[in-house]
Amino acid sequence: MSDPNTPTDPTNTTDPSNATAPTTVVSAKPVVLAAPGGRGADLQVRVSAPATGTDLPVVVFSHGFGWSMNGYAPLADHWAAQGFVVVQPTHLDSRTLGIPAEDPRTPRIWRFRVEDITQVLDALDVVAAAVPGLAGRLDRGRIAVAGHSWGAQTVSTLLGARVLDADGVPGEDLSDPRVTAGVLLALTGLGDDLTPFAVEHLPFMRPSFDTMTAPALIVAGDRDQSHLSTRGPDWFTDPYTYSPGPKHLLTLFGAEHSLGGIPGYEVAETTDESPARVALVQKLSTAFLRDALSPGGAGAAEWKTAAAALEGAAEPLGTLRSK
Repeated sequence: MSDPNTPTDPTNTTDPSNATAPTTVVSAKPVVLAAPGGRGADLQVRVSAPATGTDLPVVVFSHGFGWSMNGYAPLADHWAAQGFVVVQPTHLDSRTLGIPAEDPRTPRIWRFRVEDITQVLDALDVVAAAVPGLAGRLDRGRIAVAGHSWGAQTVSTLLGARVLDADGVPGEDLSDPRVTAGVLLALTGLGDDLTPFAVEHLPFMRPSFDTMTAPALIVAGDRDQSHLSTRGPDWFTDPYTYSPGPKHLLTLFGAEHSLGGIPGYEVAETTDESPARVALVQKLSTAFLRDALSPGGAGAAEWKTAAAALEGAAEPLGTLRSK
């Protein structure tokens, strides 16, 4: 079904020079893609896009554990209103699917997640055709991935991160040349300090970021204490520390795992609700995506302006590092 809506935020416009005219966003769900072998369920996605405009860049968003294509409206709606086509697949761990822990697919869900993103990229023409008026308006040369928590781990592999085996040997290279850049929100760090539970049940949480070469904005909260690691919130800065540039690290003051509420306001997982933090993530991620997907374009000035505004704020909500 399609669900047109008009954002009320006057900054939501596909033209950054026009800050007065809100952009109408069209959203369609479920768009159903046939299940590949072994998945056992068709892949359902939600697509959100500006109602007008051509040569639109694409962001494929991977949700955190238990969520679905229906979450993360503060980001998906914002990016769509800013001129991006946002595609949100529902992974097999979603609570909406109710797959029990003893399901034989469970140990491989992390790989199914990666394959979900690849399947979306393979089927972009099908995805666009399912949304009234969207066919022929995508720019297949400007594709980014984004994700939160487990979703960030999922899409980091398409940017070049690799999973280490029990002997520390990097696993298969799952990077995708169609992906230009990524936004990694609350991405977990190295596997050296996992809790016993994580070691036993989540063996894929042993990443190497050495080959994560694609440009990325990494966002971490300085009060994000994970029950999967024996380290403190600095664990979530590992993806920046141990990956090659170009990378940016936004560390949000006072933010926990929801980074102020990016999964949605007033939901159980949002333990640190802060519209101001969410607005900062919206602003910087949008500027980063514009800059990364169109090097040398107007996005470069937008990114510099957004970064300078954070640095020059009387009471900054976080810090930004770049390399």
